[in-house]
Amino acid sequence: MARSIREAIAKMTQLVCRKIVHINFRWSVLDRVSIIREFFRFIWDKILVCSVGRQRIRYRRLTRGESSSPPPEAIEAALPTTSSYECTDEDLVRLKISLLGDCQIGKTSFMIKYVGDEQEEQRCLEMTGVSLMDKTLMVQGARISCSLWDVGGDRSSLDHVPIACKDAVAILFMFDLTSRCTLNSVVGWYSEARKWNQTAIPILIGTKFDDFVRLPPDLQWTIITQARAYAKAMKATLFFSSATHNINVNKIFKFILAKLFNLPWKVERNLNIGEPIIDY
Repeated sequence: MARSIREAIAKMTQLVCRKIVHINFRWSVLDRVSIIREFFRFIWDKILVCSVGRQRIRYRRLTRGESSSPPPEAIEAALPTTSSYECTDEDLVRLKISLLGDCQIGKTSFMIKYVGDEQEEQRCLEMTGVSLMDKTLMVQGARISCSLWDVGGDRSSLDHVPIACKDAVAILFMFDLTSRCTLNSVVGWYSEARKWNQTAIPILIGTKFDDFVRLPPDLQWTIITQARAYAKAMKATLFFSSATHNINVNKIFKFILAKLFNLPWKVERNLNIGEPIIDY
């Protein structure tokens, strides 16, 4: 009985060993097949990458001109040049221009005449001692925003000269052609402005030319001679103007833009008595 049991156990052991060996052999084969499969998949992926890589994909950055914006001609036709135009476009060129001179010489009238009609006076930003007004216009396809800073002419307004002159591209030193004391005051305004800005274009402007021509000829000649001497000392261009009759108002700002951007425009010199003087 014991012998038969031992023989049965021996047979079962051999059967189990055979099954284990068979199973181990099967897993070994599957493992090798899996490795071979992964190897061929890796090779195939490399072949695909190499074949696609020969055709390189290139990306092109769009410029501003390739956008769907209207052409510059359409913008120029649609943009008003006599009103303040609020724009946040980064291509907008901002220019700051300061106006200095005594009280009651016509600075504000001069500024309003350039910016536009009487309605623009309501859009003027007024602070104590300073009036601000903007005008946006087109110059050869570029948008130019002119910010005009009119400093009051009283002594209390002198504190605003630094902020008004800082970063200004041009400073207009203005006087009343019918009042020689306002011309004499230009020296003080010029000295104060140059403390804060030594690179701005200086322009000497005589206002109220329409009243000036009614003065006696000898007095006109005296004022002209003195104004020309001051302009020479300041290295400034001299203009006689009239806001009432729009004499040399726009021409002065065209002259500033031509100087700043090297535009092919030159003002004609005029030294004839009885006509608006232009000297440089």
